[in-house]
Amino acid sequence: MYLKNLHLQHFRNYPEQSIEFTGSKTILLGENAQGKSNLLEAVELLSVLRSHRTSRDRDLVREGEEVARLVANLKREDRGNLEMGMVLRGNGRRSVALNGVGLRRQLDFLGVLNMVQFSSLDLDLVRGGPEMRRHWLDGLLVQLEPIYAHLLQQYGQILKQRNALLKAIRQGKVGFDPEQMALWDAQLATTGTRLARRRSRLLQRLNPIADRWHQAISGGSEHLNLTYAPKFDFVDTNAIEDIRQAFLVRLQQKAIAEQQQGTSLVGPHRDEVVLTINQTPAREYGSQGQQRTLVLALKLAELELIEAVTGETPLLLLDDVLAELDLQRQNQLLDAIQDRVQTIITTTHLGSFDAQWLSSAQIFQVENGTIVGKV
Repeated sequence: MYLKNLHLQHFRNYPEQSIEFTGSKTILLGENAQGKSNLLEAVELLSVLRSHRTSRDRDLVREGEEVARLVANLKREDRGNLEMGMVLRGNGRRSVALNGVGLRRQLDFLGVLNMVQFSSLDLDLVRGGPEMRRHWLDGLLVQLEPIYAHLLQQYGQILKQRNALLKAIRQGKVGFDPEQMALWDAQLATTGTRLARRRSRLLQRLNPIADRWHQAISGGSEHLNLTYAPKFDFVDTNAIEDIRQAFLVRLQQKAIAEQQQGTSLVGPHRDEVVLTINQTPAREYGSQGQQRTLVLALKLAELELIEAVTGETPLLLLDDVLAELDLQRQNQLLDAIQDRVQTIITTTHLGSFDAQWLSSAQIFQVENGTIVGKV
């Protein structure tokens, strides 16, 4: 897969900007808050229809404007040349088009542009809360199984309505109706089971790849393990109905607590991704450098898995992350990339790159929402 160009209009701090990608490596150079990360965010939106930086489209539309537009042209080995278009509106209504044809279902837009993003925020995957790890896992699943985005949205709607009912019960606005709650329990368990099984099976596929990368970076002395940990008794090899029933049993056990707290306490929105090194929880293990080795291994495993599943090499977006890695980990990452993976990197200086890498990269200077020229 190769991203040929990107055009932005009224997106974030960009009035209007086009960028042509003429090589496998592109470096966006500039001071902080100039718009480098916004370019990567545009690619992320075209890939997975969401940003890790905001959930509101109005934050993405340039101040004073009502509409932002994104257009990208790319080439895939299996589908040839493709044009992707997205229109963002401050009111949250967005539209997407493929090769100039508007798509009724945004689901059909997913899986066209595959990417792996590695930012300084990802370094909190180990020490951060469970929500960050769930978000990371869901983002990968959306690319590998676009239907997962629909299931995730469906689950979110059910959860929102069930939580509204529990809140109303806690506030005394409505009485507890066992039959009504049983209906919401059934919907939550049915959709939640589908999410949990997909998450668990993805980690099973990712685990040996990530462990191999982790051993390579750490010198073979450490073993990495990734495990999905729901809030109910879960065995992935069980029949789906058995898993759903275990989900329902746990909901019944938590029923009183949920009514008292006014929120749903069981389900994929509460589940954890457990990261261990040599059977010790990674967040309690070793130095910050060792934890960064883990995150780097995860990102390289993502690249490898997406390529294996889709048959296309994904884009790699590196957002101001090289400065966070020591020289050994930088070299591991850059050696793994080489010219095989199209890579777009943001940085405030070029000191993290060796001369050979710089000589084969196109370098753009970014200032205040404008690419002012090549370096």
